Amino acid sequence: MVVLFVFAGCNSRYSHKIFRKWFKHNTLIVGIGHTAEQLEYVCRGNGYSLLDVIGFVNCNKSNRVKYVQQQQIVDINKTYDLDSICSVIKEKDINTVLIAIPELYRDDLNAIFEVFKNKVAVIKYLPQVNGLVTFDTKVEDFDGILMISNSRGLEHFLSYALKRIMDICAGLCGLLLLIPLTIFVFIKNRKEGDKGPIFFTQNRIGKNGKEFKMFKYRTMVLGADKILEELMEKDPAIREEYTKNKKLVNDPRITSAGKFLREKSLDEFPQFINVLLGQMSLIGPRPYLPREKEDMGDYYYDVIACKPGITGMWQSHGRSEIDFDHRLLLDEYYYRNWSFWLDITLLFKTVKQVLYGEGAM
Repeated sequence: MVVLFVFAGCNSRYSHKIFRKWFKHNTLIVGIGHTAEQLEYVCRGNGYSLLDVIGFVNCNKSNRVKYVQQQQIVDINKTYDLDSICSVIKEKDINTVLIAIPELYRDDLNAIFEVFKNKVAVIKYLPQVNGLVTFDTKVEDFDGILMISNSRGLEHFLSYALKRIMDICAGLCGLLLLIPLTIFVFIKNRKEGDKGPIFFTQNRIGKNGKEFKMFKYRTMVLGADKILEELMEKDPAIREEYTKNKKLVNDPRITSAGKFLREKSLDEFPQFINVLLGQMSLIGPRPYLPREKEDMGDYYYDVIACKPGITGMWQSHGRSEIDFDHRLLLDEYYYRNWSFWLDITLLFKTVKQVLYGEGAM
């Protein structure tokens, strides 16, 4: 039964990719602010939507609307003026328009509708609501009153069961691969005169805020924390970099074996033990340190709603190239948009990272 579900899901997922070229919808997003940027990000990350965002529409200089003045956040090279948009619709074969200016007055909204009416097949707009916009969000008619419902995929039993089955299978395979990898690290360290332990444990924040001991390969020299304190005390630039990103790009404390493990994203392999113990998942938010709780702010509650993962959004979307705040945004996105198929997508992205070493720490 599980095999059938997996096959059906994979067939559905990859049929979207195979036939996307023929069935995609060339899309314009009306707006140039943060909401438009966020909506475009969701469109790119959700293959099922089949929405191919061609560009954005700037209403600031239009004579048709009166009360729109947005700061330019999106790519200016992909931005078109509202008053000259008809030629763009024909040239780019646009059939879908998403209006991403929730604060629009009724008259301005109607004016924008008039611009696109009878020129595109589909027009959608975002109502003025607070919260993250996702494709899991549902609009409900509650006796004539518009209500916005944010669904939570993690509450679906079947998807959760599939996720746990994948975790168990991955955990068993991971432990088998852990044996030769550990032998390699042991020999490499001994050749360099490093006789310290191969593994180390560190307290991390788990689901519902419960702390657990996470297993990792030791990739730094012994006494790394003390060395970091000395480096931060001597060099203000190092202190600033670590305070902002919680890591150093060129960290002098990393061992030779540790550098290889990090470049190939293999330093996380001992965490398969945590996965089998049910403390972590194969895919999930970053396992944050207890001392980072204060820096997480309100994102903390979204992050701890899921089990932390060996890999996830931030690891497969740039990893060392993104800062701490961006990681939190990606982890929040994961929580609010979670599905079993999102996990599969992130897993394939991670495999690509491991094979090509892109964005590794």
